[in-house]
Amino acid sequence: MRILIVAGARPNFMKVAPIMRALQQYQRNVQLRLVHTGQHYDDAMSGSFFRDLGMPEPDVNLEVGSGSHAQQTATIMQRLEPVLLEFAPQLVIVVGDVNSTLAAALTAKKLNIRVAHVEAGLRSFDMTMPEEINRLCTDAIADDLFTTDRLADANLIRQGVPADHIYFVGNVMIDSLLACCNIAASAAYPKRVGLESRKYATLTLHRPSNVESAEKFEELLGALAEVATNIPIVFPVHPRTRQRIKDFGLQPFFVDRPGQTGIWMTNPLGYVEFLSLNASARLALTDSGGIQEETTILGVPCVTLRENTERPITITEGTNHLGGTSRNSILEAVTVALNRPEGDHRIPEKWDGKAAQRIAEIIVGRL
Repeated sequence: MRILIVAGARPNFMKVAPIMRALQQYQRNVQLRLVHTGQHYDDAMSGSFFRDLGMPEPDVNLEVGSGSHAQQTATIMQRLEPVLLEFAPQLVIVVGDVNSTLAAALTAKKLNIRVAHVEAGLRSFDMTMPEEINRLCTDAIADDLFTTDRLADANLIRQGVPADHIYFVGNVMIDSLLACCNIAASAAYPKRVGLESRKYATLTLHRPSNVESAEKFEELLGALAEVATNIPIVFPVHPRTRQRIKDFGLQPFFVDRPGQTGIWMTNPLGYVEFLSLNASARLALTDSGGIQEETTILGVPCVTLRENTERPITITEGTNHLGGTSRNSILEAVTVALNRPEGDHRIPEKWDGKAAQRIAEIIVGRL
């Protein structure tokens, strides 16, 4: 069975790595090919993740680079089509909700190739989010839909997906996290930069709704600067976000040293370094979906800087709190999160590090 796996951006890599390892156990039955679209292309956003996660170099790199949503999606489709025609896979696996996910799914389906979507069924119900459009469209055309939780199953059933096309397998992001926890502890990134365990917060911001408007970005940083008067914030900065800070003249919000009262910017971190940083944090502040899931396993309180989340199970069972994007709502959510009793959360069903193995067994055994 020829299987082609597509990855494009750093949220994809943590999901693809365990799936590849699980499928490589079936080498006599499966021929694998990994395609990197190049949606994230520099070393900090791509290469370091491949090394940290023990992923092989991709068989093909489409090198699409940056661009508008339409440009990225179209370029991926144009460059992926000849790869699919040459390799002729029986199955294309796509993960997550980035532009690479939808582009690869569309290209494969138009060539009558079976598509499996890993992390299917997540919904924010916010159609202003490009990721929500990618999720809905990918799920509508996928043949096999692998879900992280039963809420996602219910979303797919409401969408009209036949129940026998849905497989509740758990969360492959957690497979990568659990596989790398010991390595991350040994990396001791916080200690290397002079941070004390549980004496700082982490921050990620990259969504266009938060960082592409000068007014909104300034409001967010103003609220976070207030939080940082009580707990220093470490901010590994996405390249696009750093450019917006420069464009909008927001540098005065930041301090020069880690651990200093305020918000400290650092360059993007590799997976292991960032996991090491988050695991020892007192609080995580984020607009990322994956961090909501990872902090649930790490037991670190999390405040999501958005008005909605496609991962509600991290709120009902995990450590996540929806903070919104206004000053008052953020400060209120931070107070609630920091006062939450330690251990007051559950690990969601099947978030046990074995999701990729379940996926591999289903693909090889049933498909």
